[in-house]
Amino acid sequence: MPLISSSTHKSENILRNGHIQTLYPYFFRKIRGVTYSRERILTEDNDFIDIDKSKVGSKKAAILSHGLEGSSDTQYIRGMTKHLNSVGIDVISWNMRSCSGELNWTEKFYHAATITDLDLVIEDTLNNNSYDEVFLLGFSLGAALTTNYLGLKSENVNSRIKRSVVLSAPCDLKSSIAELSRPMNKMYLENFLGTMRNKILEKHSTIGLSKVDIRDLKKVKTFQDFDNRFTAPLHGFEDANDYYEKASCKNKIQNIKIPTLMINAKNDPFLGDDCYPVHEAKQNNKFFLEIPPSGGHIGFMENFKKGTLWSELRAQQFLLEDNF
Repeated sequence: MPLISSSTHKSENILRNGHIQTLYPYFFRKIRGVTYSRERILTEDNDFIDIDKSKVGSKKAAILSHGLEGSSDTQYIRGMTKHLNSVGIDVISWNMRSCSGELNWTEKFYHAATITDLDLVIEDTLNNNSYDEVFLLGFSLGAALTTNYLGLKSENVNSRIKRSVVLSAPCDLKSSIAELSRPMNKMYLENFLGTMRNKILEKHSTIGLSKVDIRDLKKVKTFQDFDNRFTAPLHGFEDANDYYEKASCKNKIQNIKIPTLMINAKNDPFLGDDCYPVHEAKQNNKFFLEIPPSGGHIGFMENFKKGTLWSELRAQQFLLEDNF
């Protein structure tokens, strides 16, 4: 029963507010000292994925998947990269389509079930390096994607992939979107939709989008509207609800076969009640669920001092401990 009943995360009183936990590191945490080398891999559908590598000459590597509208340059990715490098782990941070600073070449973007792209990154990492151990880490949408990958691949996950840590995972997309649609979360919603609408316009003006109608794009004010009009038709789903059902990772957890730690803070403003898979954790002895009382969305600060976050230390502990 790998439900972790008592989290080691302890935060100062003011940091028990989920919005402060979410916003403070996003705006004020700046990670320096990370140097990437970029490589581009081509996809079977004539597109590309840009991968940023930060190597320390290790036999261990971590593949990091960022969240919605993030990139390898997002501070939580840079922070985890810097910490894992410091404990002797190479880091491979991949940028989902249109997130590397260059718009991708096809009509597709990315979504929570884009496991073929993650699989391509993993294959490239394993085939072109002599790593003994590879770890998968995911953040927010990247956490859902990583969990989907592990559940769908199940026993077919490469044997060199040893463990996984996923943070702030919207396990049930419909529940997460309902939470983000609440009035107090409007600032997050509009921030995401703003960049997503801009990418739709840019791509339409560059290559044309034959499967969607971009008229009245500014009137798209909710994720449901956006996913109905763009995510679903561009990626082969019937509608938004079909996407939410098929791309939610909660019902794949039962199939995970490698030790996997999911950390979802109780005060995460992005997660609804159905994003805490307690039942699933009780049914799978390879899946560990930790629910800190605080942490916000990919925050996990314990105080305002600069330095390593609790989530980075916790990930290190889970990936490198010997009790599995």
